[in-house]
Amino acid sequence: SMGGQAYKGCTSRISDEFWFDPTEKGLSLRSVNSSQSAYACVFFSSIFFHHYSCRNTPELGLNKNHTHLAYKLVIKAVLPIFRCLNTVERNIEKCNIYTNFNDCHVVFQLFCKHGVVKTHNLAFQECEPLQAVFAKHLCPNAMKIQSRQLSDILIHFPTCQNEVTVAVTPVKVCFKTYTDEEMDFAKAMHTEIHINPEEFEYFQVGVDTEVTFCLKELRGLLTFAEAITAPVSIHLDVSGKPVVFSIEDMLIEASFVLATLADTEGRTPSHESPLLLQCQKR
Repeated sequence: SMGGQAYKGCTSRISDEFWFDPTEKGLSLRSVNSSQSAYACVFFSSIFFHHYSCRNTPELGLNKNHTHLAYKLVIKAVLPIFRCLNTVERNIEKCNIYTNFNDCHVVFQLFCKHGVVKTHNLAFQECEPLQAVFAKHLCPNAMKIQSRQLSDILIHFPTCQNEVTVAVTPVKVCFKTYTDEEMDFAKAMHTEIHINPEEFEYFQVGVDTEVTFCLKELRGLLTFAEAITAPVSIHLDVSGKPVVFSIEDMLIEASFVLATLADTEGRTPSHESPLLLQCQKR
């Protein structure tokens, strides 16, 4: 699917591996970077698929108290399977994905026209998946904007720029170039874009705040959001606490949780606070 293809493309900007996490309700794909400052999770509901079945593995039996395990895959091994779907999609009739527990492989089968079947067997590692612990509904600031509008804003920031600062007040939102004390401000290009509340589908600001986070992961989210033409919700608190970008659809839900630079005693933000992560429990 276009959604699955876009997801794998955007998570490749976060980490070299991801968790393939099937449950009875649907399939979750999760990824976290090595510094634990960025976390992504996309959930595909079971009705997203033409056919979906999730059964206990033979090794685990029917014991519902077992530790929930997911399957870690290397993204670079998965990307080539879906990379060319934009050009050859008309030749592919369906894609089957299933887990072969006997030899620890996730199998991707592409059924093409004229009876051609392409089968890819990718080795997985069983492990407990991580998830970011963050209650976005408790954030004092929440907004929703079309993904295309957000992309049009970020296109003004050069790809070589690592971070962006977002300042929010009840009367405007400002995206601007992040500058630190070591930067030569006179030589650096400074970009600042203001957005009025009327341009958002939803806008609630309870606390004036300014946060700085990595642009690379946000661009990855927008790649996914634009592929499924979904609006993006933004939940943020004060600097040092994570910012959450999320998508909610009938068939797909996505959350990207990004650490923000910590502001220590009023000084210039200097480092990202690692996200609080825990093993996913059922």
